[in-house]
Amino acid sequence: MPLMVQGVDACLGTIEGVEPPGSIPGRRPGRLDIGLVNNMPDVALKATERQFARLLAAASGPLDVHLHLFSLGELPRGDAARSAMAGRYRGSDALERARLDALIVTGAEPLAPSLADEPYWDALTRVVDWAEHNTVSTIWSCLAAHAAVLHLDGIARRKLPRKRFGLFECVPVADGGLFAGAPSGLRVPHSRWNDLAEGDLRSHGYRIASRSMEAGIDCFTKQWASLFVFLQGHPEYDADTLFREYRRDAHRFLAGHGDDLPALPSGYFDARTEGAVADFEARARKERSLASWDAFPRDWACRLPMLNLWQASATQFYRNWLGLVAADR
Repeated sequence: MPLMVQGVDACLGTIEGVEPPGSIPGRRPGRLDIGLVNNMPDVALKATERQFARLLAAASGPLDVHLHLFSLGELPRGDAARSAMAGRYRGSDALERARLDALIVTGAEPLAPSLADEPYWDALTRVVDWAEHNTVSTIWSCLAAHAAVLHLDGIARRKLPRKRFGLFECVPVADGGLFAGAPSGLRVPHSRWNDLAEGDLRSHGYRIASRSMEAGIDCFTKQWASLFVFLQGHPEYDADTLFREYRRDAHRFLAGHGDDLPALPSGYFDARTEGAVADFEARARKERSLASWDAFPRDWACRLPMLNLWQASATQFYRNWLGLVAADR
């Protein structure tokens, strides 16, 4: 059964059907209404929308899943993004009139040193409070996970000395649950500057679902009136998302932004590609100008040994989550 997506255009390929504009439908027997609160910055907005829509379509199986798009109105947006969102996205205040079964909330671009000082903080905490009492389950991704635990239990994230960036092997803590049936060799992309201490989470009743020896806590949960699922990683990422992020940050360095080249994504490229990286970085450090961009290898995306490696695991994770929501609703 195809995934029905409110406002998602036909470029998504595997997605068929579009929810008509207008009021958000109430719960209907035999179908799941899932909200996506997409708070990513303008440059990543559409890609994030596509990634979650693709993942839910692959995970939905026989379930009749309808995806509804929201975003925090307090987030700064450019004219082009607002135009692209018009008629397709609703503000988070519309959640209070929605009858959704479950919710996915993405992170947002940090604008302040403290999460509580972000211009969207009050709106985001209202989403947390609403989701606790109005969804079967909610997934909190990356910064949204950090914001939710800070609001709910006062757990503050901590700044990492270096960006946690790459494809990391993760291990489910227990059999079954959200990782039931997942392929062995679970790997998850991470891209973050902050972390949560496992001791802080456990002392407040959170259950660790998966962790990595290198990346730390990957997924954790806590049951309130709604089951909250927290992800520090990004299983929704496309195969080349980490590549494109490195390319973006390397270009920024050559343009004069930042003190050093970005870290190479860990566990992501093969030896040949890493050799090409070393050649590019040597020239970039010797001649920090956009002229060095000519040395940037153009065919990396065709040689990613981990291409789609995590996609099967991500699909199974979301299939288990949708099944949990369907069973509990």
